Amino acid sequence: MTDARDNWWPLARQLWLWPVAILVGFPIGGLIGDLVIDGVDSVGTALLGGLITGAIIGAAEWFALRRWVSWLWIPATTIGLAAGLTAGAALVDYGIGRGDVVLIGAVTGVGVGVLQALVLARHRIPNAWWWALANPPAWALGWLVTSYVITTNVKEQFVVFGGSGAIVVGLLTWLLLALLFRGTEPEAAR
Repeated sequence: MTDARDNWWPLARQLWLWPVAILVGFPIGGLIGDLVIDGVDSVGTALLGGLITGAIIGAAEWFALRRWVSWLWIPATTIGLAAGLTAGAALVDYGIGRGDVVLIGAVTGVGVGVLQALVLARHRIPNAWWWALANPPAWALGWLVTSYVITTNVKEQFVVFGGSGAIVVGLLTWLLLALLFRGTEPEAAR
């Protein structure tokens, strides 16, 4: 009888690029988004910043997952981040308090998580709905961690959390992906 861990750890090693993609994609995507919009302070800046940043993060993540999912991961991430950020930032009236950015993160995580879970489900990844459930608290935690690290810069109303939050989110979601992809075979051309 094989233990679930026998199947899980080799897959986690195959997915080693995921946390790297998160650690690179979030800061670069966030920086480029912020250079274009100069702070999320309206519906327009949230939408545009989310689209730009989402496309960069989505491309970095897809590169790490390209053996398991199609290019649809990129538009799912782009649209999810733009919609989630727009809704979350408006919900807190573009506030920058710790609770505000954590709520923005949770709502953004809903947008990203649901659309990415649909891509996973399209590729018949069992229990893809866990991805939709895990992303809101992961994104909220990313913002919480970042809010303690860049407390003086939060007033700049960044599109996404920084490298410190990305490390946490990258590692947590890496473990979940390894569990979700267990028992599935990568197919490069889907």
